[in-house]
Amino acid sequence: MTVKQTLQPPDKLDLDNFAPYLMNRIIGRYNAALQEEMAKLGLTTPQMRSLAVLLVRDGILIRELAVYAVVQQSTLSRGLDGLEQGGLIRREPDPDDSRATRIFLTAEGRCAYERLWPHMSDAYEAMFAGIADSDKRAFVITLQKMLKNIRKHDF
Repeated sequence: MTVKQTLQPPDKLDLDNFAPYLMNRIIGRYNAALQEEMAKLGLTTPQMRSLAVLLVRDGILIRELAVYAVVQQSTLSRGLDGLEQGGLIRREPDPDDSRATRIFLTAEGRCAYERLWPHMSDAYEAMFAGIADSDKRAFVITLQKMLKNIRKHDF
């Protein structure tokens, strides 16, 4: 049986039990933990997210990349300009739609991501320190369900 929790008005909100607040704090700390290493590579958070997405979904459309990387398209465009200038990505016209552009990770982009990965992995492990694998899996399943509940895209 699921018990529905009523959301309190803002003046009575308990931030320590408000999931969106906690998720923002967690991802903020995760990003902050990577800041120094990203700076060494000349990367911003949106650029790092873009490289991470392209590693597993190479050749996607810019509008899809914006959704997966959780970046506004205008911010993403500027980030992609920097990644392209640095030789980390390449843009190609979509063969099926001349108005659309696909983004591909270059060998240099893969190397940059691989240099950042150990730090990302360490930050991820620190986030889940002391949490049982079964609890971690249940948490991820819950997040997947939450995303499905609120997403606007089929991906």
